Amino acid sequence: MFALNFYSSLFADALRAGRKTATIRLGNKLDKYDEGQVVWVTVGQRFGTRHKIFTAIIDRIEVKRLAEVTPREIERDHPQLRGHEDLIEFLSKIYQRPVALDDEVSVIHFSRVEESNGAAPDESLERMTRGASRAVKPRKRPAGRPKPRKR
Repeated sequence: MFALNFYSSLFADALRAGRKTATIRLGNKLDKYDEGQVVWVTVGQRFGTRHKIFTAIIDRIEVKRLAEVTPREIERDHPQLRGHEDLIEFLSKIYQRPVALDDEVSVIHFSRVEESNGAAPDESLERMTRGASRAVKPRKRPAGRPKPRKR
């Protein structure tokens, strides 16, 4: 099982509350993670004990220059950061090297996976499912095809 690990325990509360739904990592991480991949989201020091916060699915990975990261992506990564300057300072501390706007980064978007352990889905999930089934439009029969006969 792969993990998205966060070194600072300060992120644990933001992760649990759903305020942190992305991570910005230096370099191209397309060879490490795949869209649709299930990962553990953990908090802990490198080579130390890590604590699993939840299981997540990687929704999207975007590789771009740091300058191209949007304010919304910055907020989803670190709700307290206010812009590129704050992000550069933060990443420089994490990676212990200077970081610049031209550096390549991977923006990894993820969503929590609720584990049911075989139990029935909760009521809100059932409501969403029922609503989704009503929203599906019936497929149209191709032109020139007769309506099927009842037997």
